[in-house]
Amino acid sequence: MAKAVTSARSAGSDRFTVRRAGANGLVAVACLVLLAACSPAPRQLPVPAGPGAALPRLTTDGTGEVWLSWVEPAGGGHALKYARLEPDGWSDPAEAARGTDWFINWADFPSVVSAGDGRLGAHWLEKREGGPYAYHVMMSVSTDSGRTWSPPASPHDDESATEHGFATLLPTDAGLAAVWLDGRNTSAPGVDAPKGHQGHGGAMTLRAGGLGWNAQPLAELQLDTMTCDCCQTGAAATGGGVVVVYRDRSPQEIRDIAFTLLKDGRATAPRPVAEDNWHMPACPVNGPAIAASGDRVAVAWFTAPGERPAVKLAVSPDGGKSFGEPVTVESGPSLGRVDVAFLADGRPVVSWLALKDKKAEIRYRIVSAEDAAGEIHSLAKTSRARSSGFPQMAVSGQHLVFAWTAAGDPSRVLSARVPVPSSGP
Repeated sequence: MAKAVTSARSAGSDRFTVRRAGANGLVAVACLVLLAACSPAPRQLPVPAGPGAALPRLTTDGTGEVWLSWVEPAGGGHALKYARLEPDGWSDPAEAARGTDWFINWADFPSVVSAGDGRLGAHWLEKREGGPYAYHVMMSVSTDSGRTWSPPASPHDDESATEHGFATLLPTDAGLAAVWLDGRNTSAPGVDAPKGHQGHGGAMTLRAGGLGWNAQPLAELQLDTMTCDCCQTGAAATGGGVVVVYRDRSPQEIRDIAFTLLKDGRATAPRPVAEDNWHMPACPVNGPAIAASGDRVAVAWFTAPGERPAVKLAVSPDGGKSFGEPVTVESGPSLGRVDVAFLADGRPVVSWLALKDKKAEIRYRIVSAEDAAGEIHSLAKTSRARSSGFPQMAVSGQHLVFAWTAAGDPSRVLSARVPVPSSGP
């Protein structure tokens, strides 16, 4: 049955964490101190980014290589740049795209991904006339290791002046698959909406599509008729298809994490990864993260039913057809902003942004496939401001690789590598 309700989008606010933690959008300068005590000692990896860089994203290709992308000021606008992790650090930067009309948002960040064979893909957000939140997803592909890029194209055929974003890219044989939140139904007239979002009559939807390696759009598919408005999406490939995760939304404002399995141009009916029953009247701006290793899939997320915040993890043993009971990775004051990856030995590791003494701290923890959790490790202190963004994590051999934004004027992108902890479940 199709879902329908008047939108209650929070306009990119961090409503839950502001109310609970008293952030009010004003945060002290980041400490940005690496925390080696009681945890494996991290090694800083200088990022070849210019002043004002932000919005890092880490991805891993099919060969195990780790890629870092970010956005930095350029020529009166912005540029999407990227680098590959080498034994001694990040490679020289390359540029995938630039423009003067980009939509830049702390929670909705562009990406560059690699297919592992010289084929690359990129996405960013481009403004449209019609309102402060009118923007579209734009994509480009390269088949020659980034020497040339195809002209920008959108994966969606909708041209409405509404929100399209929070995209996840996934290289496939057919091309660069994408899932995104699509606001074409939110422009329905004659329906009341929160102040500043008039015209948001319908619900945000989840859609899939992409761009072929020949730079032609792939077929679009609607996956869910009503989702949370501004939480990140996630996607991972398994032998049984592509598992897509996102924060769902019910007419009763329950905002739990859902998943669907894509295969052969079809999608299964959305189901909850777990039933947290989090009643939330506005978007918490906290999407799930997903990783796959063969047919094992790990999903991490933030939730706060009854205003009890927690970071959770659930594992699927069957390629995303079903998920086991969730494990609580950490409970207590948290900003969420999670990430997840699989270690070489098959254990999942989760990272998140915790609150300690009214400051933010990047933490990570190894969790077994069942219900045992290892020691919580602290990587770095950072700002709790929205401008600190979403810390990123990836696995490179026997190391964890992190990247995050150092909020400031100008901002910077920081990165560190840490040996996989020997202790764990």
